[in-house]
Amino acid sequence: MSKDLQQEALNYHRYPMPGKIETVATKSTSHPDDLSLAYSPGVAYPCKEIEKNQEDAYLYTNKANLVAVISNGTAVLGLGNIGAAASKPVMEGKALLFKIFAGLDCYDIEIDEHDPDRFVDVVKAMSPTFGGINLEDIKAPECFEIEDKLKKACDIPVMHDDQHGTAIVSGAALLNALDIQGKKIGEVRVVINGAGAAAISCTRLYIHLGVKKENIIMCDSKGVVTTSRTDINKQKREFATDLPITTLAEALKGADVFLGLSVADVVTPEMLLSMAPRPIVFALANPNPEIAYDKAKATRNDLIFATGRSDYPNQINNVLGFPYIFRAALDCRASEINEEMKVAAARAIAALARQSVPKSLCMAYGVESLEFGVDYILPKPFDKRLLKTVAPAIAKAAAESGVAKAPISDYEAYAEHLTTLIEDNDAYIVGLLDPDGQHCECRPQKN
Repeated sequence: MSKDLQQEALNYHRYPMPGKIETVATKSTSHPDDLSLAYSPGVAYPCKEIEKNQEDAYLYTNKANLVAVISNGTAVLGLGNIGAAASKPVMEGKALLFKIFAGLDCYDIEIDEHDPDRFVDVVKAMSPTFGGINLEDIKAPECFEIEDKLKKACDIPVMHDDQHGTAIVSGAALLNALDIQGKKIGEVRVVINGAGAAAISCTRLYIHLGVKKENIIMCDSKGVVTTSRTDINKQKREFATDLPITTLAEALKGADVFLGLSVADVVTPEMLLSMAPRPIVFALANPNPEIAYDKAKATRNDLIFATGRSDYPNQINNVLGFPYIFRAALDCRASEINEEMKVAAARAIAALARQSVPKSLCMAYGVESLEFGVDYILPKPFDKRLLKTVAPAIAKAAAESGVAKAPISDYEAYAEHLTTLIEDNDAYIVGLLDPDGQHCECRPQKN
């Protein structure tokens, strides 16, 4: 990070007031009578209605549009275990993205607790406030236990986005990349390097999308995850192979797909050359991928390459998923976010990338055109069509799988309604690309 960018970021977060989000009143407060309705004595009436029927909280409070972003700061992307307080700028940023892209209100909550059971107790106790809970930046393997227990304890949707957001968006990218490369999902060999929360969830979703479990090889920092190893947890053991191989280099020989959720520079050009014809490489280590973009492209001209970075084509970015997943889950009042909803999200995101891209969006990104192909396998984050395309698909999957308490009755009308949530959004793209095309910058604009 350059000194200029560092200072600009610090100033951005500090001025004109600290932080990135604030609370805004949604009702009139200009007259004394308004206060009688907003607080005493008028507030007693919705309280009594909710006391009689807890579901009425969705009618009389902001619960129907409110998500909690909750973290203990133990696995902040690119920063590690920095603690609850230091994670707050990231959680505020996540809250901002919920608002910009899906019109959802959000409270960021940083909990200074590392014990999974105590963390679960705290979150469960505050869950009546919210319509959904987005867990964020919690280290593995505790994140699996925390999410599982909260999903069972709470009657609102709970999702650890580091796991499932990455799985959904990379799953969409995989579907499109396979189509472009002319490969069938049930036949490809997949190598996954990294065995943390995101890697486990990606692997599970890929199987739901059609990848055969026996065609998957997972590696961690010690090599291939095999059935003969005694140092792996139950999540890793779920994908252990009995093949007589031990290294990433051996695993990549003849592989069709590589998914990296590990560290920089672990894949060499020689490893890349050993992969099958027309390979798919998702190198998602942050900030530097498992093999550098330029090096990978120079090594093979028949590959599709994606990273988590905005300065290269095919950015795999969770913002393509989580705003719309929670938007749909709250709107149909889903009791959980299940596999059917995740698959629907991945397929809807993939389908949008195949549609023609509006000229205005191309101009915003500083390009003449965006066309489905090796350098455009996913929609761009500021494509406003995502909300009305992805959220209805998720809501429909929730209804069909039986977890929607208030199923959407008219999906076309719902899609049109969704556009109104962000059409007056004051977010806009400023200087999306600098003169060198290296820095992506998105800022909110105040009237």
